[in-house]
Amino acid sequence: MDYFGLHIGKLVEELSRLPGIGPKTAQRLAFYIINQPENTANNLASAIVNAKANTKYCTKCCTITDGELCPICKSEKRDKTTIMVVEEPRDMAAYERTRQYKGLYHILHGAISPMLGIGPNDLKLRELFQRLEKEDIQEIILATNSSVEGEATAVYLSKLLKPLEIKISRIANGVPVGGDLEYVDEVTLSRALEGRIFLT
Repeated sequence: MDYFGLHIGKLVEELSRLPGIGPKTAQRLAFYIINQPENTANNLASAIVNAKANTKYCTKCCTITDGELCPICKSEKRDKTTIMVVEEPRDMAAYERTRQYKGLYHILHGAISPMLGIGPNDLKLRELFQRLEKEDIQEIILATNSSVEGEATAVYLSKLLKPLEIKISRIANGVPVGGDLEYVDEVTLSRALEGRIFLT
């Protein structure tokens, strides 16, 4: 039942389409937006329209950016001999927040998933191999998720990359800090054991 009229109802409907936003959260967001000064709402609307109109893929790593190259690919301070392969731009952002990795990235925009009809041709693999032909890459770090799809993608990629005689590594996945072992799945525990560090 529509309690608030057509326009607010439409705003709630559109907000509820966003991932992780249910009807109640969408309604709260809608009321927040409506109660803001007009210029605040206009700024939000303008930011959404401009981001959609001006966002493209980086011609090198395939992340989303607003120029030909993203800031990371343009940076002279990055290690140009290492590429970390991740599934999504948000995975790249997560690694950047650690401030530990200094190399380049390549974003696949997904993972192999036969159940969802996503095959190798749906990922940015061709772009990766084009880079490898042009750039002097010494190591590729496979940093796909530890899900079934992420593991399948990493195995598939490692087989494709093996003939190129480039050093290939896979991130270690372990037990999260503060996590109880009894609640951790078997795959995570196995990867934690494989990636263990020897203290003596």
